[in-house]
Amino acid sequence: MSTQSTGHREPKASPLQPGILKAPGRQRRHTLPASEFRCLTPEDATSVFEIEREAFISVLGICPLYLDEIKHFLTLCPELSMGWFQEGRLVAFIIASLWDQEKLTQESMALHRPGGHTAHLRALAVHRTFRGQGKGVILMWRFLQYLGGQPAVHRAVLMCEDRLVPFYQKFGFHLVGPCAITLGSLTFAELQRSMRDHASRRRNSGC
Repeated sequence: MSTQSTGHREPKASPLQPGILKAPGRQRRHTLPASEFRCLTPEDATSVFEIEREAFISVLGICPLYLDEIKHFLTLCPELSMGWFQEGRLVAFIIASLWDQEKLTQESMALHRPGGHTAHLRALAVHRTFRGQGKGVILMWRFLQYLGGQPAVHRAVLMCEDRLVPFYQKFGFHLVGPCAITLGSLTFAELQRSMRDHASRRRNSGC
């Protein structure tokens, strides 16, 4: 289940900036990177949940992952996550896990299957201050590029509201049909895409 922001393309993030020397006292001062993409850790869970809670509860009344669940997945499979940090502040994130069946099931909401070859994208959210700037688009392309470099990941799958289907289709996802997972009265669409052709799709997208 995902949320997203759309907007104009932004320039690529600058590389990490090293610490610089403070001239008067000749003391080393480390500066935070202006922009950084990295895997999340359990220590990031609170920041993740704060963004997710505002993004999802305000719209759907529920969260795809609550704090304990975020910590759970960031402990089991932190390598299947990505956070976008600006000056040390988390502004957007994606959390995924591995699944080992053709389609998502209610059981897949709580499990990470280390032997699976499908990346289940559980949540994409952007901090409210940074929405409308295209950050969701940039982060998704970055994450798919990252997944494409992992030989064990053959496919990516996600569930979303019907209104978000066109957004994810831009990334090469195709609609499978109604998702077997329901949350209360809410129903979702299931989308999948192969990771084999990610590089060519990204080139053709212009991103």
